[in-house]
Amino acid sequence: MDFLTSNSQLLLEKSMGFLWTKQAAILDNIANAETPNYKAKVVTFEESIRAKLEEAAARPKGAGQAVRDVLEDSELRVFEAQEQTRMDDNGVNITSEMTELMRNAYQQQYVYQAINKHYAILRMAVKGQ
Repeated sequence: MDFLTSNSQLLLEKSMGFLWTKQAAILDNIANAETPNYKAKVVTFEESIRAKLEEAAARPKGAGQAVRDVLEDSELRVFEAQEQTRMDDNGVNITSEMTELMRNAYQQQYVYQAINKHYAILRMAVKGQ
């Protein structure tokens, strides 16, 4: 067990991986907005990890380790959206993709700030200041 990495830090790391993958999927969708028969990619992580964390928190003993196990075993999922938006079977709605890109950028910024704060606290503890 890594005693320098808390459950919250592990969640931030997993979130960063999710956000990077989501950004790549959104950019692929935008790049293929005019490609016939292209199905938009969707990345999920939040709903599945929320359900698993709630289940782990309900365990009577060792909940901290149960949460850590959930975080370490969590996987994101990339799938093709099934909705059709145009006659050429292209599933990309450019307006919603651009909105999601901005939302994702703000989420990344927040996660970066949280990670930086975590490491600032560790640096302060190591330096003894």
